Amino acid sequence: MNQVAAREAIRVVLADDHELVRSAIVALLSFVEGVEVIAEACNGDELVSVVEHLQPDLVMTDITMPGMDGLAAVAHIHRRWPQVRLVVLSMHDTVDFVKRAVASGACGYLMKNAPSSELHQAIRSVMASGSYFSPSIAQQLLRPSEPTVADQLTQRQIEVLSRIARGRSSKEIAFELGLSSKTVDVHRARIMQRLELRDVASMTRYAVRNGLVKA
Repeated sequence: MNQVAAREAIRVVLADDHELVRSAIVALLSFVEGVEVIAEACNGDELVSVVEHLQPDLVMTDITMPGMDGLAAVAHIHRRWPQVRLVVLSMHDTVDFVKRAVASGACGYLMKNAPSSELHQAIRSVMASGSYFSPSIAQQLLRPSEPTVADQLTQRQIEVLSRIARGRSSKEIAFELGLSSKTVDVHRARIMQRLELRDVASMTRYAVRNGLVKA
């Protein structure tokens, strides 16, 4: 790639906790002219750090990753570097996940089981028009649906709930999210009230059922 082409290339950072998935996507993108994967990350914390140092044009990230998950990373990046385009790569095809992704700042949502040609299409579309959604996802968004997690809870409450479901204490959650323990307890109480849940066990079941944590 000559210097002019290199300057014009879309600079991409890829995040997924599975190395095989990252390698496959990098291999696919290596054949796409004008697109360059400049870094990879295996979790949300690493992704935020990479974006801070490299300031890419585009981020493509999985949702479910250890530590800071993909949506929390998307929200953080969108707040600090709004010029970075954010695309979620996921196996979750429910409206709830899409709404949460968009609410976090994502401008695209691509299914991992999509044809390889759609990967190129998604990147070009996001950079040109500002958005892209896999066809199956776009169809779901047009249908009336029941209230989702994203409709009932704020992104911060979702972050707290997912950590409660993983067995974190209020003190641990406070440290991870940069909050006070008292604020975490307030979030916990509001989550239980809004979802009509009575204890940690019911909160955990809700989180697993709605894909906030792995079973």
